[in-house]
Amino acid sequence: MTIKAVIRKGNFGDLAAIYALVVELAIYEREPQAVTATIRDYEQDFEAKVFDFLVAESDGVVVGMALYYMAYSTWKGKMLYLEDFVVKESARGSGVGQLLFDAFLGEAKGLGARLAKWQVLDWNEPALAFYEKNKATIEKNWWNGKMSFGK
Repeated sequence: MTIKAVIRKGNFGDLAAIYALVVELAIYEREPQAVTATIRDYEQDFEAKVFDFLVAESDGVVVGMALYYMAYSTWKGKMLYLEDFVVKESARGSGVGQLLFDAFLGEAKGLGARLAKWQVLDWNEPALAFYEKNKATIEKNWWNGKMSFGK
């Protein structure tokens, strides 16, 4: 199946669709209760330029997104971090994901990043196959650390 999609920079009006995709991703990743950010958080943080995003739109409907922000690698320099990359289940396998990923990589290069980085769950075989197809390095020797504050 092929879906004709346009990839574009996201805007404030897309935030509700982005939020819905994040919830869909959390359900897919078996952690729907983990989404504690609100749509208002998204609105405030987008206006504060905390993150940016690309959307894949088909027939006026957002069917995918790549949400990212600039970070810094002390070893490499500027790094664009891909926080979430989601394609609606109904559009998976249609080429939309590849279009979005290519656009994200183009964004990273255009911003002068020396590195693009993201996380993928070890059990998410379709995502792992996608990244491997794109010749990404999947690091298996680094562990994630985190601390939550509130919410």
